[in-house]
Amino acid sequence: MIRPLVSNPHAPVPALRDGIELLKPITWFPPIWAFVCGVVSSGEPLLSNWLFVLGGMVLTGPLVCGTSQAVNDWFDREVDAINEPHRPIPSGRIAGTWGLRIAIAWTGLSLLLAASMGLWVLLATIVGLGAAWAYSAPPFRFKQSGWLGPMLVGFTYEGLSWFTGAAVMAAMLPSPQILAVVALYSLGAFGIMTLNDFKAVEGDTQTGLNSLPVTLGVSKAAALACIVMALPQALVIALLWYWDLQVSALAVAGLLVAQFAAMPRLLKNPARYAPWYNGVGVTLFVFGMMASALGLGGYL
Repeated sequence: MIRPLVSNPHAPVPALRDGIELLKPITWFPPIWAFVCGVVSSGEPLLSNWLFVLGGMVLTGPLVCGTSQAVNDWFDREVDAINEPHRPIPSGRIAGTWGLRIAIAWTGLSLLLAASMGLWVLLATIVGLGAAWAYSAPPFRFKQSGWLGPMLVGFTYEGLSWFTGAAVMAAMLPSPQILAVVALYSLGAFGIMTLNDFKAVEGDTQTGLNSLPVTLGVSKAAALACIVMALPQALVIALLWYWDLQVSALAVAGLLVAQFAAMPRLLKNPARYAPWYNGVGVTLFVFGMMASALGLGGYL
């Protein structure tokens, strides 16, 4: 089904709506949110830097994240033919090598915008784009590992985006406190990415992708995701308290308690409730990110 589309040298230019669908706008929110957390955590005035904030949101969401989605869809076209046959590439709406061309073009646009925003932003973007290609493309294809794949995505979606936001505003390397919180939330995002793999267990099994729900089983993978999401947040709470940011620490603690209340339902039937927990538990997790950023930025 896929090969004739890829080998067609005269494939038509995709429709605009199909190109946008390939870039998956729904996935842009997490890195944009993390970027805004970085902006807030810097403590720098927002209104006087609004142009950099807007540029950074475009960079982390539509461009870098959009690139990662296009790369992933191109190299996952056989898997998507099983899991999501309606997607633009397996359905034939984006035919020939147009999926790859879009991924390459978006990579170039991302680098151009990043270069205009300073050295640290450019370096973070290079790392993020490299991770996006290494995650999906041979010879690395880190997504085949249930451990390295989620770790890499968590690092880029949450960590690098937060780093970029702080670096944009400060025009320098963010503070050690920000870097410590960024590292912990990046680790916690490993759990989010593991839960995200629950939707593709059938296709991953058939195509040999060793996601944790496949290799550990859904029950153990769900328990691991909960632990990996909770422990870094507990450490963030401790650090915020140590830095005399008690209001921020209490806010994150309250959100973590709410996650604990939601976890039993997930663990009771992970296959059924993973999408539900992605909507409830993950929302509480990212609210905790903002509560931490507000404390670091001096707003709480």
